[in-house]
Amino acid sequence: MTTKEYQEAVDWLFVQAPNYQIDGEKAYKPGLGNITRLCSFFDNPQEKIKCIHIGGTNGKGSTSNMLASILQDAGYKVGIYNSPHLIDFTERIKVNGKNCDKEFVFSFIQKLKTLPEDILPSFFEFTTIMAFEYFYQQQVDFAIIEVGLGGRLDSTNIIRPLVSAITNVQLDHQNILGNTVEEIAGEKAGIIKEGVTIISGDENEAVKKIIRDKANLNNAPFIDASLFQSDLQSDLKGNYQQKNIRVVLGLTDELIKLHIKISDKNIQNGLLHVHENTGFIGRWFEFSQNPLTICDTAHNQAGLEQVFSQLNSIDRRKHIILGFVNDKKIDEVMNLLPENSTFYFAKPSIHRGRHPKDYEDLLMNAKIIYKIFDSVQEAYLAAKQECTNEEMIFIGGSNFVVGEFLEKNLRVKE
Repeated sequence: MTTKEYQEAVDWLFVQAPNYQIDGEKAYKPGLGNITRLCSFFDNPQEKIKCIHIGGTNGKGSTSNMLASILQDAGYKVGIYNSPHLIDFTERIKVNGKNCDKEFVFSFIQKLKTLPEDILPSFFEFTTIMAFEYFYQQQVDFAIIEVGLGGRLDSTNIIRPLVSAITNVQLDHQNILGNTVEEIAGEKAGIIKEGVTIISGDENEAVKKIIRDKANLNNAPFIDASLFQSDLQSDLKGNYQQKNIRVVLGLTDELIKLHIKISDKNIQNGLLHVHENTGFIGRWFEFSQNPLTICDTAHNQAGLEQVFSQLNSIDRRKHIILGFVNDKKIDEVMNLLPENSTFYFAKPSIHRGRHPKDYEDLLMNAKIIYKIFDSVQEAYLAAKQECTNEEMIFIGGSNFVVGEFLEKNLRVKE
């Protein structure tokens, strides 16, 4: 397999299947019928691995990678399935921090091309079965599976996990999951399985009740991680990570009850070495110190509130690069923008990317200092030129903005 053959195979995958990352809502194919037929075609690899299921609006990736790091520190071989990827497709499927083998991806896509015509998977269903099969072939001790969207009808919901978690429930993807936090909580709670413990990290009493009630219906123990107290620290530095750590502690407690050997030292070391153990980046990721340059993939209102609050606590003038996709409610973001900042709005280079000229009326009404750019890289280079070492740069607003920035600049830096 050549590099060109690999890229052509991945390009085929993106083109053949509806892809939420590119196409948005129309790519969403709710229900477990397709994934059930797809898994059956590959002899149900998801039934041959021990899984942990992580759902929620924000914090799924951080929680998954923290837990993976802890389990790796305890000596286990750990698979992790996250989405979307930032730079390369193989980031979605990792074992002990190493991206999925490109030879496997290439050969598996050739098998996907031979599927019966009555199986018409989405892009996410393709990648989900790919992850299950890879983890089975790699004989992982545990596979940490992140929900793609929602929970009840998400293709990852075909698994029966050792333990599940819902990090939190916030408004996001309302056009698919529901218009209220309570409706969305009902969808997220759909991952709860008969007799399988659910760890809940949300502090909202209404959300807790929905998750607890669903747990009771399924005779599933309910653990309220929001009540946990801990002074443990992680190398994932966003202030919001303290809430994710509580969920991780709930998960490790439950795994220990299942006679999985995890020591306090494993937990401490694992939390402090997430980036090293898993390669996880993009959450309050410090790209450079001179000038201080931070990027974060927070993209919904709740996530941006937390990130912008942390930015406001930093006593520096800020150069903030933001970009959004077409379905983003940008008027909500305008009310959250950090103070003492110059803004650089850019169009993400994907089909769903929205050009800032389309919402410039909102920028003008916000009475902020801003500039508009055709690409994230142009915005970054302009911000870098204007930013002094006493100031800082922030890049965010979308997974795609952060991914585009890192793809252009991380390899150059290395």
